[in-house]
Amino acid sequence: MSFLTSLVNGLSLGSIYAIIALGYTMVYGIAKMLNFAHGDFIMVGCYIIFTFVSTLKIGAVPGILVAIVLCTVLGVATERIAYRPLRHAASPLAVLITAIGVSYLLENAALLIFGADTKSFTSVIGWTGIDLFGGQLHIQGVTIITILASVVILVVLQAFIHRTRNGQAMLAVAQDQGAAILMGIDVNKTISLTFAIGSGLAAVAGALLCSAYPSLTPYTGAMPGIKAFVAAVLGGIGSIPGAMIGGLVLGIIEIFARTYISSQLSDAIVFGILVIVLLVKPAGLLGKITQEKV
Repeated sequence: MSFLTSLVNGLSLGSIYAIIALGYTMVYGIAKMLNFAHGDFIMVGCYIIFTFVSTLKIGAVPGILVAIVLCTVLGVATERIAYRPLRHAASPLAVLITAIGVSYLLENAALLIFGADTKSFTSVIGWTGIDLFGGQLHIQGVTIITILASVVILVVLQAFIHRTRNGQAMLAVAQDQGAAILMGIDVNKTISLTFAIGSGLAAVAGALLCSAYPSLTPYTGAMPGIKAFVAAVLGGIGSIPGAMIGGLVLGIIEIFARTYISSQLSDAIVFGILVIVLLVKPAGLLGKITQEKV
């Protein structure tokens, strides 16, 4: 049963990566910017939930709802203050430096408020799970909820993008911002909405991540954020289904690498996958190479 256990754990971890990668891929697909501070939004959401559950003893559901709202507001504020002034005039390097600055700001703010000590995160999912094959295979409740949540989020996002007015505006902005402006679409509002959705998803991913791996520090979101970016590139950054596929594939590869090769080499294998994908298929599994006309 070790193979099935590893597969289920890989799907669970991959689902978390997929939810995080959706934030990356939506922002890049529409605004053509990479928000490398996205992983720290996960950490912010986790600390908000931790405060509600462990410090204030209010409960997990209010904590998750408040975390989603505050992370959404944080994402919109970050786009408005840090990224919008750079969108047209700055080079990609300036955007990258700004993102790193935002990341350090959030991490150091968490250090000042909560300290550097590792916090024990209480799972927001009380369900212990189910036993299969006469008890030989136990699937934790957080694993099942995480996989189901990623599928539901994918379906809802796809429906939102293709069946709502705001979703159609996002597609138009992603296709051609100049033409979108001529059609009367508020590009700034559309991009802010994209940051809002991605940041809200980061809070959800944080709740699931820390429930599955119950330790919390100011750097909790850094590595999952980087790996989710790898997942977005693997699936084809800018593609919502690609982010889902990339996250699942990466999670399975990481868990199997830990189990059958080496836990110390698992991260190296994950980043090696990124190098191979960029060499063999630069656009990712579902991405498309676009040629700019001069």
